[in-house]
Amino acid sequence: MLLRTPSDDGSAFEWLLYEQAGVVTTRQAIKLLGRAPVERHLRHGRWRTLSHGILLTDNGQLHREQQLWVATLTAGPGALLAGFTAATEWGVTGLPGEPIQVIISAERSRSARLARFPADMASVRVYRTAVLPPEHQHTGLPPRTSLARSVIDAAAWAGTDHEARMVIAAACQQRRVLPSDIRRALDLFPRVRRHRLMSELLADLAGGASALSEIDLIRLCRQYRLPPPVLQEHRTDIAGRRRYLDAYWPDFRLHVEVDGAHHMDAEQWTADMLRQNAVWINGDRILRFPASLLRSNPSAVAIQLKAAMSVALNETSERQLNTP
Repeated sequence: MLLRTPSDDGSAFEWLLYEQAGVVTTRQAIKLLGRAPVERHLRHGRWRTLSHGILLTDNGQLHREQQLWVATLTAGPGALLAGFTAATEWGVTGLPGEPIQVIISAERSRSARLARFPADMASVRVYRTAVLPPEHQHTGLPPRTSLARSVIDAAAWAGTDHEARMVIAAACQQRRVLPSDIRRALDLFPRVRRHRLMSELLADLAGGASALSEIDLIRLCRQYRLPPPVLQEHRTDIAGRRRYLDAYWPDFRLHVEVDGAHHMDAEQWTADMLRQNAVWINGDRILRFPASLLRSNPSAVAIQLKAAMSVALNETSERQLNTP
């Protein structure tokens, strides 16, 4: 049920329903309406009890905004959306939708685990923190942690290192937050899980990397002691169009493209081949690797990179010897 904006003379309860997407605590409802009207709505099936102390002021299925309010209200006073959930609410796309992640102050007394929810409610996980300065708290609807803090928590709580890198890269690549903003927030958590991973990743992002595949390539070069590439080098092709290369080593005239899953699309594949041909016509070498290979078998990528650089060096030496 979509709630209309209350009129200027709307009651406090109408505004509360609007702000909280129709989800209220029993205490809020009784305070503003009285106990008898609340019990009457529930008895006649106009409202639903979602969990102990949490009510839905209609009898439909929960939509996403309502699920977020259920999670924060159930977690109690001061609870904030956090991690992947808060980052998504800030506009970062492609992140996991469940569980809904909520954070509360460690100063709160420990309570029993969350009550059982109905089938149309997403799963919820509540985290506790001893560090929650005012600048990390935003009074959105629902309230949430700042995006920089949300990204740090999401990376720390992620199931894998790759998932941790993915959320930070996504937030920066989608231009929702700057690496420097995350870096400043991270300074407050010297002992947070994956601190070193986050620090190195933020340095790469500040250095010009944007996509996770570019970051994986930089890490691979460090691991195998290869010279770092120039990222997102722009070129003008033979048709006069401006092109951007994923990674380029000008000393070796070597261009590397890292292909994600979208490159398997027939239209994208055709465009990739035309761009690749244009690079070859101009005399550069081009190597292509699937993004997954950089993580699953980096040595295979390193072997081919080293081979291409070696051939380029030999050709350069031969040209110099043959030059009068």
